[in-house]
Amino acid sequence: MKCTLKFWIALFISEAANLHAQDTTRLSLLFVGDIMQHDSQIADAYNPSTRSYDYTSCFQYIKPYLQQPDLTFGNLELTLAGPPYKGYPQFSAPDALAHTLKDVGFDVLVTANNHSLDRGKRGLERTINVLDSLVIQHTGTFKDSLHRASQYPLMIEKSGIKLALLNYTYGTNGIRVSKPNIVNLLDTAIIRRDVERAHQEQPDMIITFVHWGSEYQSQPNPEQKRLADLFFRMGVKLVVGAHPHVLQPVQWQRDKDQLVAYSLGNFVSGQRTRYRDGGAMLYVDVEKIKSDSSDQVRIAEAAYQLEWVHRDSKGNYLITPLPQHEADSVVLPEHAALLNQKQFAEDSRQLFSRFNVDVAELPDTSFTYTVVINEIDSVWAKQELLRFYGFREQGQRLQSASFDDAHMALSAWRDVVSKIHYKKASVMLNRRRKAIAPTK
Repeated sequence: MKCTLKFWIALFISEAANLHAQDTTRLSLLFVGDIMQHDSQIADAYNPSTRSYDYTSCFQYIKPYLQQPDLTFGNLELTLAGPPYKGYPQFSAPDALAHTLKDVGFDVLVTANNHSLDRGKRGLERTINVLDSLVIQHTGTFKDSLHRASQYPLMIEKSGIKLALLNYTYGTNGIRVSKPNIVNLLDTAIIRRDVERAHQEQPDMIITFVHWGSEYQSQPNPEQKRLADLFFRMGVKLVVGAHPHVLQPVQWQRDKDQLVAYSLGNFVSGQRTRYRDGGAMLYVDVEKIKSDSSDQVRIAEAAYQLEWVHRDSKGNYLITPLPQHEADSVVLPEHAALLNQKQFAEDSRQLFSRFNVDVAELPDTSFTYTVVINEIDSVWAKQELLRFYGFREQGQRLQSASFDDAHMALSAWRDVVSKIHYKKASVMLNRRRKAIAPTK
Protein backbone atom coordinates (compact mmCIF):
# COMPACT_ATOMS: atom_id res chain seq x y z
CA MET A 1 0.00 0.00 0.00
CA LYS A 2 1.37 3.38 -0.95
CA CYS A 3 2.45 5.97 1.63
CA THR A 4 -0.12 8.56 2.56
CA LEU A 5 2.37 11.45 2.25
CA LYS A 6 2.72 11.86 -1.51
CA PHE A 7 5.54 13.17 -3.66
CA TRP A 8 3.37 16.09 -4.88
CA ILE A 9 1.67 19.13 -3.40
CA ALA A 10 -1.59 20.65 -4.65
CA LEU A 11 -1.18 24.40 -5.21
CA PHE A 12 -3.69 27.07 -6.20
CA ILE A 13 -2.30 30.01 -8.13
CA SER A 14 -4.22 33.02 -9.26
CA GLU A 15 -3.14 34.91 -12.36
CA ALA A 16 -3.10 38.60 -11.66
CA ALA A 17 -3.36 39.39 -15.35
CA ASN A 18 -6.59 37.56 -16.22
CA LEU A 19 -7.88 36.20 -12.89
CA HIS A 20 -8.28 32.73 -14.43
CA ALA A 21 -7.95 30.02 -11.79
CA GLN A 22 -5.11 27.49 -12.17
CA ASP A 23 -4.98 24.07 -10.53
CA THR A 24 -1.47 22.61 -10.31
CA THR A 25 -1.04 18.88 -9.74
CA ARG A 26 2.14 16.83 -9.43
CA LEU A 27 2.62 13.15 -10.09
CA SER A 28 5.78 11.51 -8.74
CA LEU A 29 7.37 8.75 -10.81
CA LEU A 30 10.22 6.41 -9.92
CA PHE A 31 12.09 4.29 -12.47
CA VAL A 32 14.59 1.53 -11.66
CA GLY A 33 16.71 -0.68 -13.88
CA ASP A 34 17.01 -4.41 -14.46
CA ILE A 35 15.24 -6.80 -12.11
CA MET A 36 17.07 -10.11 -12.56
CA GLN A 37 17.26 -13.51 -10.90
CA HIS A 38 20.51 -15.42 -11.23
CA ASP A 39 20.94 -18.89 -9.72
CA SER A 40 22.57 -17.51 -6.56
CA GLN A 41 19.60 -15.21 -5.93
CA ILE A 42 17.09 -18.01 -6.35
CA ALA A 43 19.12 -20.20 -3.98
CA ASP A 44 19.26 -17.41 -1.40
CA ALA A 45 15.46 -17.00 -1.44
CA TYR A 46 14.80 -20.72 -0.93
CA ASN A 47 13.78 -21.96 2.53
CA PRO A 48 14.40 -25.72 2.68
CA SER A 49 12.31 -26.19 5.81
CA THR A 50 9.17 -24.80 4.16
CA ARG A 51 10.21 -25.64 0.57
CA SER A 52 9.20 -22.15 -0.45
CA TYR A 53 10.81 -18.90 -1.60
CA ASP A 54 10.93 -15.63 0.32
CA TYR A 55 12.44 -12.36 -0.98
CA THR A 56 11.36 -10.14 1.92
CA SER A 57 14.81 -9.63 3.41
CA CYS A 58 16.38 -8.68 0.08
CA PHE A 59 14.04 -5.68 -0.34
CA GLN A 60 13.62 -4.64 3.31
CA TYR A 61 15.75 -1.48 3.16
CA ILE A 62 14.78 -0.34 -0.34
CA LYS A 63 11.04 -0.86 0.21
CA PRO A 64 10.29 2.63 1.61
CA TYR A 65 11.89 4.24 -1.44
CA LEU A 66 9.79 2.16 -3.83
CA GLN A 67 6.55 2.79 -1.97
CA GLN A 68 6.89 6.53 -1.56
CA PRO A 69 6.31 7.77 -5.15
CA ASP A 70 2.88 7.73 -6.78
CA LEU A 71 4.02 5.25 -9.46
CA THR A 72 7.06 2.95 -9.48
CA PHE A 73 8.32 1.31 -12.70
CA GLY A 74 10.88 -1.44 -13.31
CA ASN A 75 12.27 -3.69 -16.06
CA LEU A 76 11.35 -7.34 -15.38
CA GLU A 77 14.26 -9.05 -17.11
CA LEU A 78 13.16 -12.63 -16.51
CA THR A 79 10.17 -14.91 -16.99
CA LEU A 80 7.72 -16.30 -14.44
CA ALA A 81 7.49 -19.59 -16.29
CA GLY A 82 7.28 -21.85 -13.26
CA PRO A 83 9.71 -24.62 -12.26
CA PRO A 84 12.39 -25.63 -12.83
CA TYR A 85 13.65 -22.26 -11.63
CA LYS A 86 16.82 -21.12 -13.34
CA GLY A 87 19.03 -18.11 -13.79
CA TYR A 88 21.31 -17.28 -16.68
CA PRO A 89 21.11 -17.94 -19.60
CA GLN A 90 17.36 -18.76 -19.63
CA PHE A 91 15.65 -17.16 -16.66
CA SER A 92 12.59 -18.45 -14.81
CA ALA A 93 12.04 -16.97 -11.36
CA PRO A 94 9.68 -18.15 -8.59
CA ASP A 95 6.27 -16.49 -8.39
CA ALA A 96 7.28 -15.35 -4.90
CA LEU A 97 9.46 -12.70 -6.51
CA ALA A 98 6.46 -11.16 -8.27
CA HIS A 99 4.48 -11.21 -5.02
CA THR A 100 7.32 -9.36 -3.30
CA LEU A 101 7.63 -6.82 -6.10
CA LYS A 102 3.95 -6.06 -5.64
CA ASP A 103 4.33 -5.81 -1.86
CA VAL A 104 7.34 -3.49 -1.94
CA GLY A 105 5.66 -0.99 -4.23
CA PHE A 106 6.08 -1.75 -7.93
CA ASP A 107 3.08 -0.51 -9.91
CA VAL A 108 4.24 -1.11 -13.48
CA LEU A 109 6.68 -3.63 -14.99
CA VAL A 110 7.91 -3.72 -18.57
CA THR A 111 8.49 -7.18 -20.08
CA ALA A 112 9.97 -6.63 -23.56
CA ASN A 113 13.66 -7.55 -23.28
CA ASN A 114 16.15 -10.07 -24.62
CA HIS A 115 14.99 -12.66 -22.07
CA SER A 116 11.25 -12.43 -22.81
CA LEU A 117 11.32 -15.77 -24.64
CA ASP A 118 13.68 -17.68 -22.37
CA ARG A 119 10.97 -20.30 -21.76
CA GLY A 120 9.19 -19.89 -25.08
CA LYS A 121 5.46 -19.47 -25.52
CA ARG A 122 4.59 -20.96 -22.13
CA GLY A 123 6.99 -18.65 -20.31
CA LEU A 124 5.75 -15.52 -22.06
CA GLU A 125 2.09 -16.30 -21.41
CA ARG A 126 2.56 -17.49 -17.82
CA THR A 127 4.49 -14.30 -16.99
CA ILE A 128 1.53 -12.27 -18.23
CA ASN A 129 -0.92 -14.41 -16.24
CA VAL A 130 1.04 -14.08 -12.98
CA LEU A 131 1.32 -10.30 -13.29
CA ASP A 132 -2.40 -10.05 -14.13
CA SER A 133 -3.28 -12.15 -11.07
CA LEU A 134 -1.35 -9.72 -8.86
CA VAL A 135 -2.87 -6.67 -10.57
CA ILE A 136 0.55 -5.38 -11.57
CA GLN A 137 0.28 -3.29 -14.70
CA HIS A 138 2.66 -4.41 -17.45
CA THR A 139 3.42 -4.01 -21.13
CA GLY A 140 5.84 -5.11 -23.85
CA THR A 141 4.77 -8.73 -24.47
CA PHE A 142 1.35 -10.01 -25.51
CA LYS A 143 -0.46 -13.30 -26.03
CA ASP A 144 -1.74 -12.30 -29.48
CA SER A 145 -2.65 -9.36 -31.70
CA LEU A 146 -6.06 -8.90 -30.06
CA HIS A 147 -4.41 -8.71 -26.64
CA ARG A 148 -1.97 -6.10 -27.93
CA ALA A 149 -4.66 -4.08 -29.69
CA SER A 150 -6.71 -3.85 -26.50
CA GLN A 151 -3.83 -3.18 -24.09
CA TYR A 152 -1.27 -1.13 -26.01
CA PRO A 153 -0.14 1.55 -25.46
CA LEU A 154 -0.55 1.00 -21.73
CA MET A 155 -2.61 3.92 -20.45
CA ILE A 156 -2.07 4.89 -16.81
CA GLU A 157 -4.08 7.58 -15.07
CA LYS A 158 -3.51 8.84 -11.57
CA SER A 159 -4.06 12.12 -9.73
CA GLY A 160 -5.65 13.61 -12.82
CA ILE A 161 -2.58 12.97 -15.00
CA LYS A 162 -2.75 10.52 -17.90
CA LEU A 163 0.36 8.68 -19.11
CA ALA A 164 0.92 6.48 -22.17
CA LEU A 165 3.69 3.88 -21.73
CA LEU A 166 5.49 2.19 -24.63
CA ASN A 167 8.07 -0.63 -24.34
CA TYR A 168 10.43 -2.19 -26.91
CA THR A 169 13.49 -4.46 -27.10
CA TYR A 170 16.31 -4.76 -29.62
CA GLY A 171 15.86 -8.57 -29.75
CA THR A 172 15.20 -11.85 -27.91
CA ASN A 173 18.61 -13.59 -27.98
CA GLY A 174 17.84 -15.18 -31.32
CA ILE A 175 14.76 -17.05 -30.07
CA ARG A 176 11.87 -16.76 -32.50
CA VAL A 177 8.47 -15.64 -31.25
CA SER A 178 5.90 -18.46 -31.29
CA LYS A 179 2.71 -17.36 -32.98
CA PRO A 180 0.39 -15.82 -32.01
CA ASN A 181 2.57 -14.27 -29.26
CA ILE A 182 4.03 -10.79 -29.74
CA VAL A 183 7.20 -9.22 -28.33
CA ASN A 184 7.57 -5.51 -29.11
CA LEU A 185 10.73 -5.07 -31.17
CA LEU A 186 12.53 -1.86 -32.10
CA ASP A 187 10.98 -1.57 -35.55
CA THR A 188 10.71 2.13 -36.40
CA ALA A 189 7.69 1.65 -38.67
CA ILE A 190 5.78 -0.10 -35.87
CA ILE A 191 6.98 2.48 -33.35
CA ARG A 192 5.65 5.35 -35.46
CA ARG A 193 2.21 3.73 -35.61
CA ASP A 194 2.27 3.05 -31.87
CA VAL A 195 3.22 6.63 -31.00
CA GLU A 196 0.51 7.96 -33.29
CA ARG A 197 -2.01 5.72 -31.56
CA ALA A 198 -0.75 6.94 -28.20
CA HIS A 199 -1.33 10.55 -29.27
CA GLN A 200 -4.90 9.62 -30.24
CA GLU A 201 -5.52 8.66 -26.60
CA GLN A 202 -4.65 12.28 -25.67
CA PRO A 203 -2.29 11.51 -22.80
CA ASP A 204 -0.58 14.23 -20.82
CA MET A 205 2.76 12.53 -21.44
CA ILE A 206 4.17 9.63 -23.48
CA ILE A 207 6.93 7.56 -21.86
CA THR A 208 9.06 4.93 -23.59
CA PHE A 209 10.97 2.19 -21.73
CA VAL A 210 13.53 0.72 -24.14
CA HIS A 211 15.79 -2.36 -24.02
CA TRP A 212 18.80 -1.25 -26.04
CA GLY A 213 22.50 -0.46 -26.09
CA SER A 214 25.77 -2.36 -25.60
CA GLU A 215 26.24 -4.48 -22.50
CA TYR A 216 28.71 -3.22 -19.89
CA GLN A 217 29.42 0.05 -21.75
CA SER A 218 29.07 3.26 -19.72
CA GLN A 219 28.24 5.45 -22.73
CA PRO A 220 25.25 5.22 -25.08
CA ASN A 221 26.06 3.96 -28.55
CA PRO A 222 25.02 5.81 -31.74
CA GLU A 223 21.90 3.67 -32.14
CA GLN A 224 20.64 4.63 -28.69
CA LYS A 225 21.14 8.32 -29.46
CA ARG A 226 19.42 7.96 -32.84
CA LEU A 227 16.40 6.20 -31.30
CA ALA A 228 16.16 8.72 -28.45
CA ASP A 229 16.09 11.57 -30.97
CA LEU A 230 13.44 9.71 -32.98
CA PHE A 231 11.22 9.29 -29.92
CA PHE A 232 11.59 12.95 -29.02
CA ARG A 233 10.73 14.10 -32.54
CA MET A 234 7.56 12.03 -32.34
CA GLY A 235 6.45 13.72 -29.12
CA VAL A 236 7.75 11.34 -26.44
CA LYS A 237 8.96 13.35 -23.43
CA LEU A 238 10.61 10.69 -21.28
CA VAL A 239 12.81 7.79 -22.48
CA VAL A 240 14.15 5.24 -19.98
CA GLY A 241 16.72 2.65 -21.06
CA ALA A 242 17.74 -0.80 -19.89
CA HIS A 243 20.02 -3.71 -20.92
CA PRO A 244 23.64 -2.49 -20.54
CA HIS A 245 23.63 -3.66 -16.85
CA VAL A 246 25.78 -0.65 -15.96
CA LEU A 247 24.91 2.99 -15.55
CA GLN A 248 24.81 5.35 -18.50
CA PRO A 249 24.12 9.12 -18.39
CA VAL A 250 20.78 10.76 -17.62
CA GLN A 251 20.22 13.93 -19.66
CA TRP A 252 17.40 16.44 -19.31
CA GLN A 253 16.87 19.12 -21.94
CA ARG A 254 14.74 21.49 -19.90
CA ASP A 255 14.04 23.90 -22.73
CA LYS A 256 12.64 21.07 -24.87
CA ASP A 257 10.94 19.23 -21.97
CA GLN A 258 12.75 16.00 -22.90
CA LEU A 259 14.62 13.57 -20.65
CA VAL A 260 16.53 10.38 -21.48
CA ALA A 261 18.07 7.92 -19.03
CA TYR A 262 20.20 5.73 -21.30
CA SER A 263 20.64 2.99 -18.66
CA LEU A 264 19.77 2.76 -14.96
CA GLY A 265 21.97 -0.31 -14.46
CA ASN A 266 21.07 -3.37 -12.42
CA PHE A 267 18.43 -2.79 -9.79
CA VAL A 268 18.95 -6.30 -8.44
CA SER A 269 20.99 -9.12 -9.92
CA GLY A 270 23.60 -11.73 -9.12
CA GLN A 271 26.30 -9.86 -11.03
CA ARG A 272 29.05 -8.94 -8.57
CA THR A 273 31.78 -7.39 -10.74
CA ARG A 274 32.65 -3.70 -10.71
CA TYR A 275 30.06 -1.34 -12.26
CA ARG A 276 27.42 -4.12 -12.47
CA ASP A 277 26.63 -4.53 -8.76
CA GLY A 278 24.12 -1.68 -8.47
CA GLY A 279 22.08 0.94 -10.23
CA ALA A 280 20.28 4.26 -10.01
CA MET A 281 16.70 5.11 -9.14
CA LEU A 282 15.38 7.96 -11.26
CA TYR A 283 12.83 10.32 -9.68
CA VAL A 284 10.70 12.41 -12.04
CA ASP A 285 7.99 14.88 -11.01
CA VAL A 286 5.37 15.53 -13.69
CA GLU A 287 3.50 18.81 -13.25
CA LYS A 288 0.11 19.61 -14.77
CA ILE A 289 -1.32 23.12 -14.69
CA LYS A 290 -5.02 23.21 -15.54
CA SER A 291 -6.55 26.52 -16.50
CA ASP A 292 -9.66 27.81 -18.26
CA SER A 293 -7.75 28.22 -21.52
CA SER A 294 -5.55 25.10 -21.76
CA ASP A 295 -3.63 22.48 -19.77
CA GLN A 296 0.15 22.57 -19.56
CA VAL A 297 2.13 19.44 -18.65
CA ARG A 298 5.88 19.32 -18.15
CA ILE A 299 8.70 17.51 -16.40
CA ALA A 300 9.03 19.70 -13.33
CA GLU A 301 11.90 18.02 -11.48
CA ALA A 302 14.32 15.12 -11.97
CA ALA A 303 16.98 13.59 -9.74
CA TYR A 304 18.57 10.24 -8.98
CA GLN A 305 19.60 8.12 -6.02
CA LEU A 306 22.06 5.25 -6.11
CA GLU A 307 21.37 1.77 -4.80
CA TRP A 308 23.81 -1.11 -4.35
CA VAL A 309 23.31 -4.87 -4.11
CA HIS A 310 25.12 -6.52 -1.21
CA ARG A 311 25.80 -10.25 -0.90
CA ASP A 312 27.06 -11.28 2.52
CA SER A 313 29.36 -14.13 3.48
CA LYS A 314 26.36 -16.47 3.85
CA GLY A 315 25.15 -15.75 0.33
CA ASN A 316 22.27 -13.49 1.38
CA TYR A 317 21.30 -10.65 -0.96
CA LEU A 318 20.31 -7.17 0.24
CA ILE A 319 19.57 -3.97 -1.70
CA THR A 320 20.97 -0.92 0.10
CA PRO A 321 19.98 2.66 -0.80
CA LEU A 322 22.84 5.15 -0.94
CA PRO A 323 23.83 7.53 0.60
CA GLN A 324 21.78 6.26 3.55
CA HIS A 325 23.98 3.17 4.01
CA GLU A 326 27.40 4.46 3.08
CA ALA A 327 29.93 3.47 5.72
CA ASP A 328 27.16 1.46 7.41
CA SER A 329 29.01 -1.26 9.32
CA VAL A 330 25.78 -2.54 10.89
CA VAL A 331 24.00 -3.46 7.67
CA LEU A 332 27.32 -4.15 5.89
CA PRO A 333 29.60 -5.66 8.56
CA GLU A 334 32.11 -7.10 6.07
CA HIS A 335 34.96 -4.70 5.33
CA ALA A 336 35.18 -5.90 1.72
CA ALA A 337 31.49 -5.09 1.19
CA LEU A 338 31.98 -1.52 2.40
CA LEU A 339 34.91 -1.11 0.03
CA ASN A 340 32.94 -2.48 -2.92
CA GLN A 341 29.98 -0.24 -2.12
CA LYS A 342 32.30 2.75 -1.89
CA GLN A 343 33.84 1.86 -5.25
CA PHE A 344 30.40 1.66 -6.87
CA ALA A 345 29.40 5.02 -5.40
CA GLU A 346 32.61 6.70 -6.58
CA ASP A 347 32.38 5.23 -10.09
CA SER A 348 28.72 6.17 -10.44
CA ARG A 349 29.09 9.74 -9.18
CA GLN A 350 32.11 10.32 -11.37
CA LEU A 351 30.20 9.15 -14.46
CA PHE A 352 27.09 11.16 -13.66
CA SER A 353 28.95 14.31 -12.69
CA ARG A 354 30.75 14.33 -16.05
CA PHE A 355 27.96 13.31 -18.41
CA ASN A 356 24.57 13.96 -16.81
CA VAL A 357 22.68 17.03 -17.94
CA ASP A 358 20.64 18.81 -15.25
CA VAL A 359 20.03 15.62 -13.25
CA ALA A 360 21.93 15.44 -9.96
CA GLU A 361 21.85 13.21 -6.91
CA LEU A 362 18.94 13.60 -4.54
CA PRO A 363 20.42 14.37 -1.12
CA ASP A 364 19.44 12.42 1.97
CA THR A 365 18.19 15.69 3.48
CA SER A 366 15.27 15.62 1.02
CA PHE A 367 13.60 12.95 3.17
CA THR A 368 12.41 12.24 6.66
CA TYR A 369 11.54 8.80 7.99
CA THR A 370 8.95 7.44 10.39
CA VAL A 371 8.20 3.98 11.72
CA VAL A 372 4.59 2.92 11.17
CA ILE A 373 2.67 0.13 12.92
CA ASN A 374 -0.50 -0.85 11.11
CA GLU A 375 -2.12 -2.32 14.18
CA ILE A 376 -3.24 -0.84 17.47
CA ASP A 377 -3.79 -2.86 20.64
CA SER A 378 -5.20 -1.76 23.97
CA VAL A 379 -1.87 -1.72 25.80
CA TRP A 380 0.35 0.00 23.27
CA ALA A 381 0.64 3.19 25.35
CA LYS A 382 2.17 1.16 28.19
CA GLN A 383 5.09 0.10 26.00
CA GLU A 384 8.08 2.11 27.17
CA LEU A 385 9.93 1.49 23.90
CA LEU A 386 7.09 3.00 21.86
CA ARG A 387 6.98 6.04 24.12
CA PHE A 388 10.75 6.39 23.72
CA TYR A 389 10.38 6.62 19.93
CA GLY A 390 7.51 9.10 20.20
CA PHE A 391 4.71 6.92 18.83
CA ARG A 392 1.25 8.47 18.51
CA GLU A 393 -2.03 7.24 17.12
CA GLN A 394 -2.58 8.42 13.54
CA GLY A 395 -5.97 7.21 12.38
CA GLN A 396 -5.95 3.42 12.46
CA ARG A 397 -2.21 3.07 12.99
CA LEU A 398 0.69 4.10 15.21
CA GLN A 399 3.41 6.41 13.91
CA SER A 400 6.73 7.35 15.47
CA ALA A 401 8.34 10.75 15.62
CA SER A 402 10.26 11.74 12.47
CA PHE A 403 13.87 10.75 11.91
CA ASP A 404 16.22 12.75 9.69
CA ASP A 405 18.51 9.75 9.32
CA ALA A 406 17.41 6.55 7.57
CA HIS A 407 19.68 4.34 9.66
CA MET A 408 18.18 5.64 12.92
CA ALA A 409 14.68 4.90 11.61
CA LEU A 410 15.72 1.39 10.59
CA SER A 411 17.27 0.81 14.02
CA ALA A 412 14.00 1.88 15.63
CA TRP A 413 12.08 -0.42 13.31
CA ARG A 414 14.33 -3.37 14.24
CA ASP A 415 13.78 -2.57 17.93
CA VAL A 416 10.01 -2.57 17.52
CA VAL A 417 9.92 -5.77 15.51
CA SER A 418 12.38 -7.74 17.64
CA LYS A 419 11.40 -6.58 21.13
CA ILE A 420 7.64 -6.00 20.86
CA HIS A 421 6.98 -8.33 17.91
CA TYR A 422 4.76 -6.01 15.91
CA LYS A 423 4.79 -7.90 12.61
CA LYS A 424 3.05 -5.12 10.68
CA ALA A 425 5.68 -2.49 11.39
CA SER A 426 7.42 -0.73 8.49
CA VAL A 427 9.48 2.36 7.70
CA MET A 428 7.74 5.16 5.82
CA LEU A 429 9.66 7.58 3.65
CA ASN A 430 8.38 11.16 3.57
CA ARG A 431 9.39 13.87 1.15
CA ARG A 432 10.17 17.18 2.75
CA ARG A 433 8.16 20.04 1.30
CA LYS A 434 10.88 21.27 -0.98
CA ALA A 435 11.76 20.91 -4.64
CA ILE A 436 14.13 18.19 -5.83
CA ALA A 437 15.74 20.44 -8.41
CA PRO A 438 19.42 19.48 -8.83
CA THR A 439 22.12 21.86 -7.70
CA LYS A 440 24.11 21.46 -10.91
